[in-house]
Amino acid sequence: MEKLFGLKKNGTTVKTEIIAGITTFLAMAYILGVNPAILGDAGMDMTSVFLATAISAGVSSIIMGLVANYPVALAAGMGVNALFSYTVVLQMGFSWKAALAAVFISGVIFLVISVTGIRQAIINAIPVQLKSAIGAGIGFFIAFVGLKNAAIVVANPSTFVAIGDLSDPTVLLAVFGLLITIVLVIKKVPAGVFVGMIITAVVGIVLGMLGFEGMPALPATFFTQSFQMEGFMAFADGMSELVANPFSAVVIIFSLLFVDFFDTAGTLISIGNSIGLVNEKGELINGERALLADAIGTVFGAALGTSTVTSFVESTSGVGVGGRTGLTAVTTGVCFLLSIFIAPVILSTVTNAVTAPALIVVGIMMSQQLGNINWDDLVIAASAFIIVIMMILMYSISNGIACGFIVYTVGMVASGRTKELSPIIWGLNVIFVIYFASPFFM
Repeated sequence: MEKLFGLKKNGTTVKTEIIAGITTFLAMAYILGVNPAILGDAGMDMTSVFLATAISAGVSSIIMGLVANYPVALAAGMGVNALFSYTVVLQMGFSWKAALAAVFISGVIFLVISVTGIRQAIINAIPVQLKSAIGAGIGFFIAFVGLKNAAIVVANPSTFVAIGDLSDPTVLLAVFGLLITIVLVIKKVPAGVFVGMIITAVVGIVLGMLGFEGMPALPATFFTQSFQMEGFMAFADGMSELVANPFSAVVIIFSLLFVDFFDTAGTLISIGNSIGLVNEKGELINGERALLADAIGTVFGAALGTSTVTSFVESTSGVGVGGRTGLTAVTTGVCFLLSIFIAPVILSTVTNAVTAPALIVVGIMMSQQLGNINWDDLVIAASAFIIVIMMILMYSISNGIACGFIVYTVGMVASGRTKELSPIIWGLNVIFVIYFASPFFM
């Protein structure tokens, strides 16, 4: 383990890494239920999607851990799965096989630009302080996700968001979990976030036994009943549809590339900043390997029959309990592979009320990166602010990054610092404008 992951060098232990990996898995486990539901709307068999989701997440996370030694787990991404079903299939009329073909092609393109170093060069071109803003913005974003998932914050037609129903037992369980997790972290209890999740789950199960609805519960059956995979290699049958509609195909593939690229970049940057994987030049250490692993995950996932596989921002929950190396990702990957057999247990006990407190507390930790930003420089301050606020309000990491970069470029021009803008930054702005103008903007 020491030779493979450099545990001592990174100030961690096998025990800490395993706990971190399990924590990340629990924070991500919702994708096992959500992704089949979303892709099921596109006409795919939900059992098949479940298996593809679990296997692709497991294998991709293990590859990330072994190849890049990053504590970052991967799975079918939220957002791109909605684009897959509701835009490509239901709105445009493509079959789900054609949508898988588009995902596969985007993955191959990612693979090429990762191997050639183009992807790494783009990420390294991001100014150091904006990387801190991205990390902090993701912290606020995942905290908002946690608040939303727990229904502590809800939609409101008049004010857009409002406080949830605090008389709802499931909301109160999440509030309890949040408070107990904050206390554990303040008290510096080892793996405090993970312990908080366990305590919340146990309390929820007990409350469920007492008759409260919506609580974590022990399942009626402990083992998966079916192992069908109709989506395996189905992308090959969808290629002809893309060839017959080349313009639409290009727009779809571009949109998949855009969202995955900047969601992944944001996640790697934020985690890299948190655990010292960014060098003095602001470059990701071993970043090209992490990006390669991410690209392999997308290709592999499409072959199995699921939407774009990407680095998950919920990996920050594992980092929050001490995960520092690829052993964390490998552990998460093994958990995903095991989940193939015990899906009912996971889906019934790991509810939003259990995972939400972890996301919120980790978001608090990540927001501390705001201290690295020079708020006296109005160009940086405006760009950082827009990145953070737009990630939350647009509910998208990639959209927040795009808006922040446009503001950064305009600000640099206005302040007479145009020469400091690299060709890559100018190129990214062109891509951002094209993306926002495209019919797939979401």
